[in-house]
Amino acid sequence: MCTVTYLPTGENNYLFTSNRDEFVGRSASDLILEKRYDKQLLYPQDALAKGTWIAISDTQQLVCILNGAYAKHTHAPPYRLSRGLMALEFFKYKDAPDFFQHFDLTGIEPFTMIIIDQGKLYDHRWDERTKHIEQKNTNTAHIWASCTLYSPEWQAKRVDWFNKWKKGHHQPSRTSVLDFHTNAGEGDLEYDIVMNKGDKVRTTSITSVIGSEQEMDLRFENLVKGKVHTSILKSA
Repeated sequence: MCTVTYLPTGENNYLFTSNRDEFVGRSASDLILEKRYDKQLLYPQDALAKGTWIAISDTQQLVCILNGAYAKHTHAPPYRLSRGLMALEFFKYKDAPDFFQHFDLTGIEPFTMIIIDQGKLYDHRWDERTKHIEQKNTNTAHIWASCTLYSPEWQAKRVDWFNKWKKGHHQPSRTSVLDFHTNAGEGDLEYDIVMNKGDKVRTTSITSVIGSEQEMDLRFENLVKGKVHTSILKSA
């Protein structure tokens, strides 16, 4: 949920990568492939809430959730619906604008939702009061970091690491992006890209998606168990 990058690799092609920093007990162990809302969905399932932080569909849609909107908030349960289950409910709607207009966010904890929907990239945030929706440039690289775990200083450092990495990788590959998502940082175990705070909250997985008009190729690496799962969804 916590450090995410988007890199364009050609017309309607991209690399999307997500490091999930979470309590170890909530690490996902496998990929779920299921038919839901007349779409084929593929996602790693959260061990506790049974939702997800990243999911793709055979309709060229991707959803990724980060905790928090713009600033760290006070966790105040109970909430009406978990953000991970909300990520799956996104696919009930025709497209992102339909979701933005009709999904009721009342009682949902603050989040940042990154959406790729049939060639368009959206940054959608909820701060418990207002929906903030921004369409991003798909021809530009982007990075996000969760504001609930990382201070503005450490978010800025991630941007700096990413910008420096990009200068040496004008034609990024999955391998090179995964190297960034595994090794970037400055030697601080609690705040590097792969982080670990006393084996309680740590980077539990790295999920990589290669997207194109023809298919979406998902690679899920469970860092807790040292296992890699891969699957491809062909476009419907």
